[in-house]
Amino acid sequence: MTLVQLEYVVAVDTYRSFVAAAEKCFVTQPTLSMQIQKLEESLGVKIFDRSRQPVIPTEVGIKIILQARVVLTESKKINEILQEKKGELEGQLKIGVIPTVAPYLLPDVITAFLKKYPKLQLQIWEYTTERIVQELKNGALDCGILSTPLSEHAIQETPLFYETFVAYVSEKSHLYFNKMVSVEDISKEKLWLLNEGHCMRGQVLNICNYKHNQSATGTFEYNTGSVETLKRMVDINEGITILPELSILNYDEDQLNHVRYFKAPEPVREISLVTTQNFVKKQAVNALKNEIMAIVPERFKSKKRKEVMGFDL
Repeated sequence: MTLVQLEYVVAVDTYRSFVAAAEKCFVTQPTLSMQIQKLEESLGVKIFDRSRQPVIPTEVGIKIILQARVVLTESKKINEILQEKKGELEGQLKIGVIPTVAPYLLPDVITAFLKKYPKLQLQIWEYTTERIVQELKNGALDCGILSTPLSEHAIQETPLFYETFVAYVSEKSHLYFNKMVSVEDISKEKLWLLNEGHCMRGQVLNICNYKHNQSATGTFEYNTGSVETLKRMVDINEGITILPELSILNYDEDQLNHVRYFKAPEPVREISLVTTQNFVKKQAVNALKNEIMAIVPERFKSKKRKEVMGFDL
């Protein structure tokens, strides 16, 4: 039994295809298949049911794959020990970030991070919360930056900051003349939302209590996957939208004239650094956390007089 064989087994389980697993492991499909077959012969069991498409593990295969993931995770900790001894970070750090956070947080973080740790390669993907959680469990990601809390026992959450939600209001809305807004004010307006699958959509619905009255009001005419598109829809088509505060930090005076904060308690989303419970690359993940905290405005670091919005995956 070798670590390479275990890596191939885990890859097939992750991608449910020998061809896709071989591509991800940068080997030919016959090579990968032969190594897995050798492992099966040495153990005297079949790990995968090859008659099914997509390929699925056998009953005993499920247990073997689970243990293989543990073994591979533990083996990677040797590199952690060596890096700690040398006092430098190198290798790769694979990060998943939700799209409503990535463009407003990461540019400054990446610049500072790469200056400090030039030997560490960052690989970043913008995924939905559900996809990030799945990729963490599969081992395809080392950590994620997303909104919490989650109802996932296998995921470890480290809260970073609490980002306020604000209303972006059309000049033609009666709320344009208000200094601040309330939940009751929002419920009477045309509201532009993100698509299904974005956690921020669920948070906005919870802010506005729209779960019970959205069909009756007929206010949802268009959905998008972009925070910037929501703003443009308000500019062109009236109504309002809800934006995360990081997205408005570089607004000019004219744009800020459309922004209204909520009356206390302000609705916020909790942004956390998430990993699996038994994750590796602890030094790199901790360094990423420190760079984020150095950039985030101080007022984001407390949730006093704020209400954290939940959501359903």
